[in-house]
Amino acid sequence: MVAEAADGNSALSQARALTPDVVLADIRMPGIDGLELTRRLAGPEVADKLRVVVVTTFDLDEYVYSALRDGACGYLLKRSGPTLLVEAIRAAMTGDTLISPQITVRLLREMMRPEPKSADTSVLSERELEVVALVAQGLTNAEIAEKLFISAGTAKNHLANVQAKLGVGNRVGIAAWAWETGVHRPHR
Repeated sequence: MVAEAADGNSALSQARALTPDVVLADIRMPGIDGLELTRRLAGPEVADKLRVVVVTTFDLDEYVYSALRDGACGYLLKRSGPTLLVEAIRAAMTGDTLISPQITVRLLREMMRPEPKSADTSVLSERELEVVALVAQGLTNAEIAEKLFISAGTAKNHLANVQAKLGVGNRVGIAAWAWETGVHRPHR
């Protein structure tokens, strides 16, 4: 089922009534905005949370932080294109989070520590380290698969293994680990 809302208030009432698998929300909407909609549908105090992916033109860190803190399963810039939108919806359905690669790279640069902490890379296979480096560059599963000449499913399996071995919740955690430990250094 697909539904469309003309404003934030209508989106909220439709989402609560229809309980869709994923809600796509824009930041700027008449009535309540997309950030408030996200908080009301997926925020920490919501009992029956819905999956919300924010799709917007606003590339502002404060919006990204607010959306993710209030339960968004993704934050995409509209210029990211339809392929990444489909991947964000799929990620939301599996309980993962997808953020536009250009935002992810910028946020991770801000998180960088001047001195990398030591990393025990022996827990990861050589292929997993390759995948980690590509995630840290902001590549999607499809792009990783293409670069490494593997299927997207195999790339996803490598990511799941890396997440388990590193004890991180998503690809952002993988990239942060890579940058913090010096396994992959950003291009400045």
